[in-house]
Amino acid sequence: MTTVVTAVPALRLAGIQKSFGATRALRGVSLTVAPGEVHALIGENGAGKSTLMKILSGAHAADAGTMELGGRPYGPTGPHDARLKGVSMIYQELNLALHLTVRENILLGAESATGGWIDRAASCARARAALAQLGHESIDLERLAGDFTIAEQQVIEIARALLMRPQVLIMDEPTSSLTQADTDKLFAAIARLRDQGVSIIYISHFLEECRRIADRYTVLKDGETVGSGEMKAVSLDQIVTLMTGREVQDLYPRTAHAPGAVVLEVKAAARPPRLKRAALQLRAGEIFGLAGLIGAGRTDLLRAIFGLDALDSGEVCILDAPTGASSPRLRWQQGLGFLSENRKEEGLMLNQSIADNLTLTKHETFGRFGWISARRQRAAAQRWLDELRVKCRDATQPIGQLSGGNQQKVALARLLEHPARIFLLDEPTRGIDVGSKAQIYELIGRLAGAGKAVIVVSSYLPELLGLCDTIGVMCRGELSAVRPRAQWNEAEIMRTATGSESRANEISCRTQ
Repeated sequence: MTTVVTAVPALRLAGIQKSFGATRALRGVSLTVAPGEVHALIGENGAGKSTLMKILSGAHAADAGTMELGGRPYGPTGPHDARLKGVSMIYQELNLALHLTVRENILLGAESATGGWIDRAASCARARAALAQLGHESIDLERLAGDFTIAEQQVIEIARALLMRPQVLIMDEPTSSLTQADTDKLFAAIARLRDQGVSIIYISHFLEECRRIADRYTVLKDGETVGSGEMKAVSLDQIVTLMTGREVQDLYPRTAHAPGAVVLEVKAAARPPRLKRAALQLRAGEIFGLAGLIGAGRTDLLRAIFGLDALDSGEVCILDAPTGASSPRLRWQQGLGFLSENRKEEGLMLNQSIADNLTLTKHETFGRFGWISARRQRAAAQRWLDELRVKCRDATQPIGQLSGGNQQKVALARLLEHPARIFLLDEPTRGIDVGSKAQIYELIGRLAGAGKAVIVVSSYLPELLGLCDTIGVMCRGELSAVRPRAQWNEAEIMRTATGSESRANEISCRTQ
């Protein structure tokens, strides 16, 4: 990777400041990006990364500081104006119109038209070309965006940004819901854009990704720039120290635990077309990982276990509870807790307080006769805010004002407060910084040590290999292989997830 050397930076930010009431989100941030450079913007949740990028993309106005784009003053009046000027933003929280088609989302505000009439053929061709850059040209342009998984929606969001051929492209956690195969396709697209002279600001908590894709880096901490330089000249440990002010010795701490009796069993569960067949046993004190490609059925399996989606066939047996029809309310009563991968649409009430969100499943315990004791509710919530080191004003703050990672901590704290005995965690560290990830991993380990059972869905293979006792891989809707963690490596998981292992076994059997 080489950075294009030029006297005029593609982008220069100097002394950017921003406050929201008494909260100083940015205290003076400076950033310089060269043309054709991938620049990693790194920092813990709450460090100011998202606020800075919202200023750059026109969603917010800075209180102080200057911005230059291609050597000229830059001050967008809004996101659309920023896109027209050459700056596109892909937010961590997806911003698709779910009731519109894929084509309509990608082309929104940028349709091809002739004589005032939309040129459908040209529009479709442009949308298809944008998807092809990401290796997803087979996505049906006429299906509603809301029909797709979060990972597929993220691909659509990225394609929309690429449509405008931006001069500066901002990617905020673009791979948080992507598998390794899709991440590789995205990185190939980034490399092509860089070769074309496009500057990319890449925000990610996956430091290995930053090392792989970025030319230079800038680290933010508490709203200030604390370090920058060439990526190849710095170690990941040094970046972690800049981010957190401390060293992370072991990202995957192992808490002593031993699997016990079976507490959950899935028998021949099916809900076509995504979930075709799955069977597993989960034991008390076990961390069970689910790997697989986009659309392989991992989320569908968790939703079926929790009673959100009804099975067409098969059954889910919980402890000694009777089998039969299930519902989320019943599953909560049976001791299950579910963490959705989609915290924005399903997991949280963004306009309600942290306390209301955290205690949502047990409001009745904080009062009598339909009245809730706000004091007791806040005290219960504050205990978990302190335990998980959530960055917030207090338990009364609307949760929508928190960073994505801190929102995720609150969503997880709800399961702990309930309390659940079986944890179904769908991408639990999505949008979580490296320091908080270690904290979440330690928490999951402590849960297993206390005899809790945990299923973790993750697209980040090192996470599954470092955290889990058992890993199952889903391929084309089937849970095709379940083995102890020691019998897996990243290559083997990918072969199984793509069906390569199955096809190799079929060929071997036919030639014998």
